[in-house]
Amino acid sequence: MHRRGFLTASLATVLASPRALAQTKMDDMSMPGMGGHAGHDMAAMVQDAVTLPEGQALRALQVLANEADRPGLLRARLTAEPAIARFAEGRDTPILAYNGISPGPLIEAFEGDRVEITFANRIDNEVSTIHWHGMPVPADQDGSPMDPVAAGTERVYAFELPEGSAGSYWYHPHPHGKTAEQVYRGLAGAFVVKAKADPIPAEYGDTVLVFTDLRLAADGSIPSNSMSDLMNGRVGDHVLVNGQKNPRLSVAKGAKRRLRLYNATNARFLKLAFDGATITVIGTDGGLLAAPVAADEILLSPGERLELVASFDRPGPITLDTLGYDRGWMGPGRPADAGLTLLTVDVSENEAEAVPQLPARLRPIAPFADPVLSRRLVLTETMAMKPTGMEMGFLINGKAFDMGRVDFVARAGEIELWEIVNQADMDHPFHVHGTQFQVVEHERDGAVSKPPYLAWKDTVNVARGETVRLLLRQDRPGQRMYHCHILEHEQLGMMGVLDVMA
Repeated sequence: MHRRGFLTASLATVLASPRALAQTKMDDMSMPGMGGHAGHDMAAMVQDAVTLPEGQALRALQVLANEADRPGLLRARLTAEPAIARFAEGRDTPILAYNGISPGPLIEAFEGDRVEITFANRIDNEVSTIHWHGMPVPADQDGSPMDPVAAGTERVYAFELPEGSAGSYWYHPHPHGKTAEQVYRGLAGAFVVKAKADPIPAEYGDTVLVFTDLRLAADGSIPSNSMSDLMNGRVGDHVLVNGQKNPRLSVAKGAKRRLRLYNATNARFLKLAFDGATITVIGTDGGLLAAPVAADEILLSPGERLELVASFDRPGPITLDTLGYDRGWMGPGRPADAGLTLLTVDVSENEAEAVPQLPARLRPIAPFADPVLSRRLVLTETMAMKPTGMEMGFLINGKAFDMGRVDFVARAGEIELWEIVNQADMDHPFHVHGTQFQVVEHERDGAVSKPPYLAWKDTVNVARGETVRLLLRQDRPGQRMYHCHILEHEQLGMMGVLDVMA
């Protein structure tokens, strides 16, 4: 039911790379060799779009039950399995789910805890893994494509959460060739590591918002990827928050809310702003900033997370809306990205009880020292028409991913400067496994700029025509992946292997 052959449409490394080729040839989605992709263009999907209910009360994510009998240990089970969801009235949707729900259970733990999670793969005839995105775990516990879990089998992921690791992480499958499909069919969840001494006032609460997107056929099923999806990354017709479309959250006037925002979509870029509330950025992928930073809008590329404090100072409905963002699109059928309301906050006339002010300092972040070496990674895409249809590849330094090839060798504990150069026709969010890095510089058209704050990151958007420079250090030996977090691009070659030596 969940097996799709969408990687069989001649997706080899190819010879040419112009955007014009995509623009001129992709108008005909019934080219020979397209197989199951024929006729699945975006326009057809919009015509068949299914209406989803809106305005339900925001559901808190179900917390993963801890089976341990002592403090400091999180022992639990996660099962990836087929399930049925009801997104639209009268239509059952076959999905993949962790423990029967999508998004999967919220995992909560503290710095210093030991984590032992038994993963059971109950997906028919497919390998899977659990990748602990952004988390400082040993290489053999990272859930990389090198460590697949066969259908019908189990394994235990075990690791310690070091001091200073508090942050907004997430988990998702990472089997090569199946990651994109398993994620868009429902496998993703949030993992919050909490600090033992949290500077954010408890009165702000702690609300997790996981953004996913969904495409449904008229019968309620989830269609497989089209050729446009493979080129651009899959963008669904509906953006969901904790599995709901435009849910409602109720607060009192004057309230402040701590919000953790997760972009768990395959490929949708989310440029967001509140209409009627003020926001302050307090954290990124790897936890809190050194100090709060006021913002009018934010950009979350696929895989990224942000922590905000939203201040609701006037009564009435306040909406979290998408703004337009041009991340580059090849071919026809670019989906609407502006004017979508993702969340409605109902602010009552009742005054909130007095809440403490946000501290001026949150935690120390020490900049990395000078690097011992530099690496340059160039992102490109290639496309060509073949007798069998369109062939495409997404490359790093001219190479498509090969699981048997090591692309770089590093030493544990050494600081490196990575220069990510995007020579492709679209943005590529760049993710490194096993560590958090510091972005130090952006360069575009000769203009160099610094990021607005020093932060710990594991995913950074690299806009087309842009160079991003970052400092990183891998502290644990083993093989680590780095890749574009548009999941279709990762599968089509934009991924590499870093071998970290002790």
